[in-house]
Order: sequence, then structure tokens, then C-alpha cells
Amino acid sequence: MNADKQHIKSDYLVIGSGLAGLDVALRLAEDGDVTLITKGELTESNSYMAQGGIAAVLDPRDRPEDHIQDTLTAGAGICHPETVRHVVENGAKAIQRLIDLGVAFTRGREGYHLTREGGHSARRVIHAADATGQAVIETLLDKVRSHPRIRCRPHHIAIDLLTSHKLGRMPPGQPNLCFGCHALEIPSGIVHTFQADYTVLATGGAGKVYLYTSNPDTATGGGIAMAHRAGCRVANMEFIQFHPTCLFHPAAKSFLISEAVRGEGGILLLKNGQAFMERHHPKRELAPRDIVARAIDFEMKRTGDDCVFLDITHKGAEFITRHFPTIYEKCLALGIDMTRQPLPVVPAAHYVCGGVMTDLDGQTDVANLYAVGEVSHTGLHGANRLASNSLLECLIFAYAACKNIRAKRRANPTPARPTLPRWDSLDTGSCAEEVLISANWDEIRRFMWNYVGIVRSDQRLARASRRLEMLQREINEYYWNCHISRDLVELRDLAQVAHLIIRSAIHRKESRGLHYTTNYPDRDDVHWMKDTILPLL
Repeated sequence: MNADKQHIKSDYLVIGSGLAGLDVALRLAEDGDVTLITKGELTESNSYMAQGGIAAVLDPRDRPEDHIQDTLTAGAGICHPETVRHVVENGAKAIQRLIDLGVAFTRGREGYHLTREGGHSARRVIHAADATGQAVIETLLDKVRSHPRIRCRPHHIAIDLLTSHKLGRMPPGQPNLCFGCHALEIPSGIVHTFQADYTVLATGGAGKVYLYTSNPDTATGGGIAMAHRAGCRVANMEFIQFHPTCLFHPAAKSFLISEAVRGEGGILLLKNGQAFMERHHPKRELAPRDIVARAIDFEMKRTGDDCVFLDITHKGAEFITRHFPTIYEKCLALGIDMTRQPLPVVPAAHYVCGGVMTDLDGQTDVANLYAVGEVSHTGLHGANRLASNSLLECLIFAYAACKNIRAKRRANPTPARPTLPRWDSLDTGSCAEEVLISANWDEIRRFMWNYVGIVRSDQRLARASRRLEMLQREINEYYWNCHISRDLVELRDLAQVAHLIIRSAIHRKESRGLHYTTNYPDRDDVHWMKDTILPLL
């Protein structure tokens, strides 16, 4: 690697340290130098927080066709069948890679223990107790940190991608090329230029665009926003998955109660102890997540209660502590004994089913720019993600992207590396009123929750659109006139992602999967069984 204080060059640049980013870094380091940047600690990701597990056909009594059909059913008609088949048929091989790397999945009497989650017709979710993400990420991180060809740069937030189009170096008829990014080193305030032959976005999702979310604070949609500004199309941003069961407790920020609790027999109850899911779907607690989240939202609004309750006490203390040790300990620390009392839960923004459009190799519309994991739209999830398919998608597309990058590198082993500009502060000054940034951040998250949440309407969406348009003007003024900071970068990205979600939701005149609008409550397969694709603004 060649580096000075503000210009870092490497063969490959990976942005993000979740499962997709770490797997890409490990694979690419086999034949080149890798720089991995991430805005927080290396463990700060949705992948690390994933509890339930990874879906794959591992039981000889299960069939790939059943997993494919379950995924297509959950996706409500707009999954890409070729993507679904590609992911499912390579699932067992992806899990074997993790086992070979040393991930200690939970074992049962007949091999690895498989649990069942909502929307699945069989037990096919392999897991490490109820902390699968932590087990997987820590295993990969051990190898990434010790790898001589991987340089990790935590606490660096990417500001914008560097492309030939932005640099004014795109002759007519030539593709728009990505050369890396500018990124802010958060502790020092220095903006670095990270240059690479190939750049991989693995930045995760955008749950922080909503007031209540299961996501970590880093999930502000930066990868989606940067890619769109760079010239990439995005798709299906109206389909935001709300996890039905986030712990409702003032000291339990973003703590998720795993889908597997319902999969293993947990029952949703009202405050008065009445079960209610049978009124909403024949599969009751095992219905797909969008239906369960909408049912909880409906019952909370109907009763005026602040939450509902998830009860698994009937399974007994030994079963609960063995299957859900992490959840049990966390809740007990908050004064809730889930072996004796039901857990208070509410829905929370959880997963973006849309994202940056890619092909089956993870390639975006910008040459040499790839997107893997939640930041991407591969066609796997359609209008609703099937539980535990997301980590599998990370693994499958990390492999595909790296295979494609290697093929390009073999065909062109010494690509041109243009001289890239350093960051220009444009004589900006510090913002006199930093409170305006935090106020705008808070306002966006609140109106997105109230107007563009689980249930939408034309009136709510129009109000959100008008308010966001005004806020974006203010935010752009801050961006061009104030010193760059993490808060400002995230606010700019957050506003852009909110805009993409609102545009997509206004465009779709039906209810399908995760997008439910009171003005068009029915699904319309004649006109709307297709992706919502947003070109550049």
C-alpha cells in the first residue's frame, strides 16, 4: 500500500465492516492490498447485531424449491426469480465457508440445530444461540485484523465517491468509472482521499431515517445516498421492513427480540392478555414480518396502548435460557424475567429491501463500483425480505463480486490511476448554530415515522415530501458553507435517503408487501408487479 497523510492508495477499497464488507475484504486480500473504512468501530453493524441466524437448505428433508417458494411468497410477486434461485442454490456452500472459517454454530442431536422463523415452511435457519451475528463477525474480524494485506480504518465516514463523471474526465461514450472516495477521519477532522482500482460499498441500511429502529447509529444510508449522487439507479426504496418486536423499554436502545422467539412458540398478547394474531393471519405469529408488524401497529392504535407483549413463558425456563441466552440476560438486566413474564415490544424500522441496483455480480451502474449486502438491490427480497435471508445474501454476493473483480483484474492487471484531487474545504467556516443540524435530524426521523411508516396515505406522503424539500435546501446550505463533520455528512445522507423513500412510496399506487397505503389498500398485479426504479434526480 502507498499512503501519505491524506492520500491512501490500494488495489481495493471496501466501505463498511458488516458481514458483506469483511467477507469481501478477506477474499480480495488473497491477491491485492485492501483498505477497509467504516464510520464507527469495526463491530458496529447490523450484521453484528443479528440474532436469529442464516437461512439455508441444510436438512435433507428440506428442499431448495421450498426455500425458493417461501422467498418468492414473502416478496409478494416482485422478487427476481433468477436471483432467488442463485442465492438459495448456493446457500449450503456459503454456510460451509463460515464453518471452515471457524464459526461455532449451535449443535443439536443430529448435527447443527436449525430453527424456524416467520414465513419459512421448514426449519432451515442455522444459528449460534441467539447471537449469530456476533459469532460470525467476531470470527471474520479476527482474520481481517491479522491479515497483512488489509488495512482497517475505523472512525472514517465516507463523504462522496470519486468518479470520472464528477472529475470531468468522462469522454463521450466512455463509462463512468469509480476511483474511490473522500472520507472524513472523525477524531481529527481531516478529509482523506482513498484511491482504489475497485470500490465495494458494504455500508448496510438506513434504519436511522426513522425515529424507532433496531439498527445501530451508523445505519444512516450513506452508501445508498453516495451511489445515487454518483450516478447509480436505486430501486424499491418504498419497501422498508419494520421488525415487529423491538424491546419497549427506555433503557433498551435498539434491542431486538429475535424472530426466533415467535418461531419457537412465542405468542403476541395485548395488555389485557388476549392473543390477537389469529384475527390478522392464519399463520398467526409465524406470518411474514410485514403482516405481524402491521397487526401490532393496528392493535396499538386501536387500543391506545404503547406496546404489545410477547410471551414465551409456557416453554419453561430451561428452554428459554438455553435457546435465548443473550435476550434473557439483556432483559434480566433491565428487570424483565422472560421466563416469568411477557416482554413489552413495539415495531421498529429494521431493513431496507431496496437499495443500489446491481447485477448478479454486485456491479452497479458505475464501472468498478460494487454494492453488496443491505445497501444493494439484487432482486432477492422483492416487496418483503424473508427472515434470515439477508446474511445469506451478504455471503453469496460477496463471493460473486470478488469473482467478477478478479476476472477484470486479470484482464487488466495495471489499470490507469489518475491523479485525484484532495478535499477542498471551499473556505467554509464552523456552523454558528450546531443545534440546527440536530433539530433537522430529529425532525426528519419523526415525520418519516409518522407519515412514511408502517401505514401510509397520499396526504401523509405529500406532507412529508413538502417538509423534506424545505429541509433539504437548509441542509445543502449547511453542507456548502460549514466545515464538514460526521453529523453534517449523516444529515445530508439521511435527507437524501428519506427523499428516495418518499418518492418511491408516492409512485406506487397499490399496497404490496411492506408498502401499505390507505388510499390504495389492494394489491394490483396488472399495473404494479414490478420494481420501482429511480434514476438520477
